[in-house]
Formats: sequence, structure tokens, C-alpha cells
Amino acid sequence: MPSGRRSKRRPWGGEPAPVDVQRALGGRRTEDAPDGSWTVQTVTGSTKSYRCPGCQQLIAPGAGHVVAWPAEGLLGAESALADRRHWHRSCWDARGRRR
Repeated sequence: MPSGRRSKRRPWGGEPAPVDVQRALGGRRTEDAPDGSWTVQTVTGSTKSYRCPGCQQLIAPGAGHVVAWPAEGLLGAESALADRRHWHRSCWDARGRRR
């Protein structure tokens, strides 16, 4: 039996807020490109530095960037995740023009 207490966040019987799918997935999305299907996640910063495979320059700690890995690896999801790489956002967006 309901306690009769009303939620301050939502009126009694009101519609719930829509689910933010990107937030629920941790910001991950799938991108299809000529070089394959990729799982991509935007990172706002990190405590480590990484070498961008696009320009071979360092991504400084705390700098926003993209982490990408093959959506489907030949040896399974764990193998694909192990192949993830950290890219500058601009390098990731330009990777198709570099080949």
C-alpha cells in the first residue's frame, strides 16, 4: 500500500524523465567508417599521458581525447578492448584523410 508521500522530483503519476542513453553507456558509441566499425568513447582527461597513433605526439595528462577500439575483434570482445588506442579528437576525425 502506498504511503501517500509524494515525490518532490516527479508529480504523482507523472511520466518519468527520459533515459540518457549516452550517459548510461558511459559515453560509448559505435562509429562505422571505411576502416571498420569502432567503439568510441570521449574522455575528458586522465592522469597518464598517451601517444596518439594519428600524429605520434603525446596526449598530455588531463587533456580531453578519444579512446577507440574495434567494435568486433577476431578473438572476441576482450581482445578488441585490449587493442584500444587513445587519439587526439582531431586526429581521430582526420584518420580517413591520412591514408
